Amino acid sequence: MENTVTNTERYFGQFCSLLASYTRKTARLRDKADQLVKQLIDFANTETPELRATIRDFAEDLAKVQDYRQAEVERLEAKVISSLKLYGAQIKQTRADIKKCKRVQNNEIKQLEKLEKLRQKSPSDRQMISSAETSAQRASVDTNRSTHYLAETVDAFQEQKLKDLQRIFSDFVIIEMVFHAKAVEVYSSAFQTLENYNLETDLQDFRAKMRGIYGHSEARPLTDTNPSPSVPWPLTSQSAQSTMAREGKEAGDEEDSETDSVEEIPLEDLRGQQQGHRG
Repeated sequence: MENTVTNTERYFGQFCSLLASYTRKTARLRDKADQLVKQLIDFANTETPELRATIRDFAEDLAKVQDYRQAEVERLEAKVISSLKLYGAQIKQTRADIKKCKRVQNNEIKQLEKLEKLRQKSPSDRQMISSAETSAQRASVDTNRSTHYLAETVDAFQEQKLKDLQRIFSDFVIIEMVFHAKAVEVYSSAFQTLENYNLETDLQDFRAKMRGIYGHSEARPLTDTNPSPSVPWPLTSQSAQSTMAREGKEAGDEEDSETDSVEEIPLEDLRGQQQGHRG
């Protein structure tokens, strides 16, 4: 009986420690993914419109997965870790019952030894022997009662242990299945978002901007009017045009950035809500 309790204490303690570590690492994975989402959004705000929209949609899907991962962590703590922690108190109580039974058994042994010594030393002292026999009989009754109670206690402990083991790991599997099913659904959406990305649109936009910055200097013929020996005047003019073009592009990028900030509000709200739940 004591081996049953000792074995349970050993392995359930290890299960609790390992699953607690598993849950903590899952939470750290969630935190790293949150950082990745933030970096993706920051990156998207520096890119061309088509890529920006794609990366932001992808980041939003990745953020949804972390919401599901947060729920996974909370359920593991509530249904798995907490249930395993409860076994500490149950094992402590069962050990106390075992010790009590042992004390009763030891008392019976002492009473029997005392009776045997009296029979050997004072076989004619019927009064002392009768008293010792009464004490031994009473100790034997106590031992039988205690042993029966302990057997029932350990049997109930074993039955409850088996039921709890089945329930705890069933809960663990269900929690993991729910998370992964939801994650696969969202990841499928994220994959489709990336598959639908039309890089040709962004390439055309990029190449058009490059032609706007550098293309005219290659196409415009040089003039012979008052040529400078080192830098032709038309190139200086082209440099100014290029600067203006870059400034116009930067202004356009700022306008895009402002537009993006407005468009990002739903995603930031989503993340804010997520952080609120986690807090």
